[in-house]
Amino acid sequence: MIKALLSVAFALGTVGSASAQTLNMMKGIDAPHYDAQRTTWGPTSDIVNMIQDTLVALDWDGRTPIPYLAKSWTVSPDGKLYTFKLRDDVSFCSGKKMTAEDVIFTFKRLKSPEIKGPFAWRAGNIKDLRAPDPYTVEYELAEPFSELLLQLTMFTNAILNKDNVEALGKDYGVKGADGTGPWCLESWQPRTNITLKRHDAYKWGPSMYKNKGPVKFDKMVIKIVPEDSSRVAAMMAGQFDTTHQFPSQFIAQAKVSPMLTVTEAKPNFQLLYFGFKTTRPMVADKRVREAMSIAIDRGAIAKAILLGNADPAFTIVDPAALDHDPKTAGLVKQDVERAKQLLDEAGWKPGADGIREKDGMKLAPKVYYTANANSARVAEAIQGYLRKIGVHWNLQPWDSTIASVKMAEQDYEIWSVTVPYLSAGDLMNIYFDSANIPTPNRMNWKDAETDLWLKQGRAALTPEDRAKFYAMVQQKVMTEHLWMPVLNINMHEVTNKKLKGMRPHMIYQNTFYKGLDASF
Repeated sequence: MIKALLSVAFALGTVGSASAQTLNMMKGIDAPHYDAQRTTWGPTSDIVNMIQDTLVALDWDGRTPIPYLAKSWTVSPDGKLYTFKLRDDVSFCSGKKMTAEDVIFTFKRLKSPEIKGPFAWRAGNIKDLRAPDPYTVEYELAEPFSELLLQLTMFTNAILNKDNVEALGKDYGVKGADGTGPWCLESWQPRTNITLKRHDAYKWGPSMYKNKGPVKFDKMVIKIVPEDSSRVAAMMAGQFDTTHQFPSQFIAQAKVSPMLTVTEAKPNFQLLYFGFKTTRPMVADKRVREAMSIAIDRGAIAKAILLGNADPAFTIVDPAALDHDPKTAGLVKQDVERAKQLLDEAGWKPGADGIREKDGMKLAPKVYYTANANSARVAEAIQGYLRKIGVHWNLQPWDSTIASVKMAEQDYEIWSVTVPYLSAGDLMNIYFDSANIPTPNRMNWKDAETDLWLKQGRAALTPEDRAKFYAMVQQKVMTEHLWMPVLNINMHEVTNKKLKGMRPHMIYQNTFYKGLDASF
């Protein structure tokens, strides 16, 4: 296997004249642009996190906000006014100093109707933004948002250079993007490569890194290599220094390779799930949804398909995530006989071909998912398990370039994605609020109690209250079996052994994050 992969490597050719001053990275997919406010796309976020910074950073524990561009902050007793004190030594790659004017511009643009920012909610419901002086921002909310600091760590809320955005107009994020990050965007050839250069003035790295800046490389060249086998071969051949998109089915080989180091991101909240569109008659009955969920062997799927590089998911929220409700742990248990009983009770009886029927309709739900290796093989495995209880999954994979468009059409009973998230509240607010129908609330779940508890969780003034309300949401959506959680996907950084100081970060599947401690 290794020899076959190495033969592929030579087809890639050499990356370029590697030196101790150039870091060579691989990605599997490119982004349509690098304007963080106009997308939820992971391939945009990882580059943005290198070239731009946020007011607040996320510590290695995946749950603690720490100072970054904002060196400190205070919160009013009613939870509505955040006063951020900015660093006064920060500059953009262009050389312009960052001030409160750029921060205010950033969030006004994010909330503007023209941008239609899909993640604008992560900045809270902003009432007003004020700058008492060039390095103070008064961030006033219309209502409390208990996770504001956590959400401000996200790439969506990266601080922009007002002058740069206004100068580029609609070409911002395409022809250029200025930032305060440790790396500066030098060039971009879509679907081919991205070149970043060191931001020499950078010295404001967050406390999570030993090195506060600048980075230890002159440049970073990021090559887009879509084929899984080609990325494996190139790493095995030493053509690249690092990738966070090494196929999980080859992680075992990477771990025993004498020239590679494999480091797992811990913690890491990344759920592969299948969701049910509750307004479709075939899956409207929660007994049907529960039957499908308890008929599969998650442990076997994790072992056979992800080769141990995933953990079985019996809850929607990872047990290590902020505000996970431990009471949800026993709500999903594999029980094939109970699954059959539930389907019987729901009126679905086995037909002549073994597939259950009701009112002349076969229990053959249409299942949409992205045609990548993990999702496809997991869907096929589940299809096999469910045939044993008389359910036929009608699998309909879609290429990643059109999967989101097809899912938006909502012509399915079930869909699947793998979602990265920050906390229980983050996941619940994205998917289960009725305000987010039809997407990302693809279940079309409209429930007054769920909406109320989400609102109370968002507005909570204490961690205890926030956890209480989010626990109520978790219990409800789990007992309704709106999703079939399947796997918590592990995430790895695979590096050449000559590269040191690489600790992968969990945030939004990025792993590399700032790369301040990386060196040869």
